[in-house]
Amino acid sequence: MESEEDVEKRGAMENRIVKISHMWDDSDVEWKTWLIPIFVGINVIIFLVTLFINNCPSHGGSRGCVASFLGRFSFEPLHYNPLLGPGPHALMKMGAINWSVIVEHHQRWRLITSIWLHSGLIHILFNMLTLLFIGIRLEQQFGFLRIGIIYLVAGIGGNITSCLFYPSHISVGPTSALLGLIGAMYSELITNWTLYTNKVKYIGMAVCTISLMFVINLLLTVVPHPHNGGPLGGFAVGILLGFMLLPRPHIGWFTRRFPSDLGSKTKFKPYQYVLGITSLVLLVIGYIIGLVMLFHN
Repeated sequence: MESEEDVEKRGAMENRIVKISHMWDDSDVEWKTWLIPIFVGINVIIFLVTLFINNCPSHGGSRGCVASFLGRFSFEPLHYNPLLGPGPHALMKMGAINWSVIVEHHQRWRLITSIWLHSGLIHILFNMLTLLFIGIRLEQQFGFLRIGIIYLVAGIGGNITSCLFYPSHISVGPTSALLGLIGAMYSELITNWTLYTNKVKYIGMAVCTISLMFVINLLLTVVPHPHNGGPLGGFAVGILLGFMLLPRPHIGWFTRRFPSDLGSKTKFKPYQYVLGITSLVLLVIGYIIGLVMLFHN
């Protein structure tokens, strides 16, 4: 027979095991979204700082500025920037990308800083709506780490492509990163096709929605001058990262929306391994080629 002390020890051990098992069983856990709101806040703050540095009245006269009552935060004239924003000089100070400054002046940090810049109020409005609409859903479904990696890696990849396609242009914005998230969503729908019930309704609606967001964001890249090569590069990177990082959704998120027995569906399929490994190889090769072409042109 067990002594009272043994019973207490066994009970404490069982409680400890239960606690540990709960740490790994996420079926009842609601993942909180915090990374995407932080990203939105950073973008808005940096846009306001850029307008402050731009200081339209100081070089264009208050009458030529749009919304001149905003003072230093007013926008450049529409013929200069139709998106209601700062001039290129302020964007360059804040870290916009341009082939010459990145390669000839060795300012590689711009490949990251330009992701957080916007050329105008219209630009940031549509971008942040897209980020909230797509990013929150992805973060709830897959967690902040994987979504943060896709956002940054796709943004950098798009910036490299932009410098190669448009070496004389000044480019800013997270459009490449956003299209990277959209590309990852396409990959996720493909690789997790077997999980979804009512495939035609759910996946059909999802494809229509993200396709609309894709078109809207791509159209913004033609104003004030076409530079959609970079965002398309980010989109391609996002597709590859989606196959690598999003092979299975967070089970708790999934079961709350698609109640079913996932016991036999949670293991990875052979085709998911193939897609993931192939995507990794293509991504590494693509990045190496892009960097070689950029810095040894």
